[in-house]
Amino acid sequence: MGGNAINSATLYPLPAFYFKVIFTAFLGITDTSFQEVTGIGAEMETEEVVEGGENRFVHHLPTVLKHPQLELKRGIAPQGSALVKWCRSVLDQGFPSAIAPSLVTVYLLDAFGAPARGWAFSNAYPVKWQIDNFSSTKNDVAIETITLNYTYANRTL
Repeated sequence: MGGNAINSATLYPLPAFYFKVIFTAFLGITDTSFQEVTGIGAEMETEEVVEGGENRFVHHLPTVLKHPQLELKRGIAPQGSALVKWCRSVLDQGFPSAIAPSLVTVYLLDAFGAPARGWAFSNAYPVKWQIDNFSSTKNDVAIETITLNYTYANRTL
């Protein structure tokens, strides 16, 4: 490597506006342009335990790891969209068949478009599909929000 080469793994801080979302259930069909992704995180719940005779502090013991729901926002997609079809199969059909979960991966990209950080969400499925309010006094894009539950998340990069 020359002296001017930039290693994308060392770029810091990364901009939050350059990212991509991949659904493995769509078998390579690209339908994953989003305006915003929220809900990447984890929280450890604890249980308070009072020790008899000890009045200076309370023990906080870990109980379970919780993840927030993953929310994806974008302009309203056409009805033929793979993501729209998946959401409709889960939320509009009344469970005629089992829910088909998907591995969802969110990548934060570096300046060259290569994944610099990544998070994988296992067994994700839609639990809410919401259209933002319409307003005759604004000139905004109509936005849909898709909320996903998942079993667990891992940082991949």
